[in-house]
Amino acid sequence: MNQQKQLLFASANRHKLEEIRQIIPAAYMLLGLNDYSVDEEIPEPFDTFEANAAAKASYVYKKTGIPCFADDSGLVVDALDGRPGVLSARYAGEHKSSEENVRKLLSELTGIRDRTARFIAVIAYQENEKDVLLFKGTIEGTINYTPAGAGGFGYDPVFIPSGFDFLIRDQLKKGSEKRDIFVIKGVILLMHMLLDHVITIKGRKGRIERRLALRCKNDK
Repeated sequence: MNQQKQLLFASANRHKLEEIRQIIPAAYMLLGLNDYSVDEEIPEPFDTFEANAAAKASYVYKKTGIPCFADDSGLVVDALDGRPGVLSARYAGEHKSSEENVRKLLSELTGIRDRTARFIAVIAYQENEKDVLLFKGTIEGTINYTPAGAGGFGYDPVFIPSGFDFLIRDQLKKGSEKRDIFVIKGVILLMHMLLDHVITIKGRKGRIERRLALRCKNDK
C-alpha cells in the first residue's frame, strides 16, 4: 500500500479543509494548522494577493517543514481602482461583518454605472527552501445595485458572474459547490496536477506555469 504524502493547508478553517479533502487525490493526506498547533495569526501585510499568499506559505513551511499551500482571495472592482482587493474581508474595518462590507461597497458605487468586478484567488505552494509556486484563478462579473435575499458568503449577495443573470449565491445553491472555495477549487486541482506530473521536472517551471495559467483561464 502506498503511503500518503502529507500536504499542509495554511488554514485553521475546518470547513475549508473538509471541502478540499473531497477534491484532492487520494495519494495526499491534507492537514491544517490545528494539526501542527500553529495557532498564531499569520500576517497578511502586502498589497497583492500573490505576495500575501506567498508570505503565508513561506511562514508555515519554515515553521513546520511540511509541503504546504496558502491562499489569499478577494473582490476587485474596476471603478474603485481595485478595491476592496486584499482588504475584502475587512473592508468596513477590523471585525466587521460581511453585511457591513457589502454596504460600504455599494455606498462607494452609488451613481457609478461601471459595475465590472472579479473574484480573484491566488494559491502559493512551497515544498523547499527556495521555490514558491503561484497559481491564480478569476471569476469575472458585475456588482448588483442591491443585495438580493439572505444567505451567501462575503460579497455573494451582490456579485453576478459573467454570462449569468443571477447572483453567484443562487448559482451555487443550484449545484454542490460552496462559496468559500468556489474560486480556489479549480486552482487547487491545477496545483495537484503540477504535484503529480511536473514538479520534479527541473528548469521548466516558467513554461509549466504559463501552461497552467492558460488552462486555468479556460476552466473558469
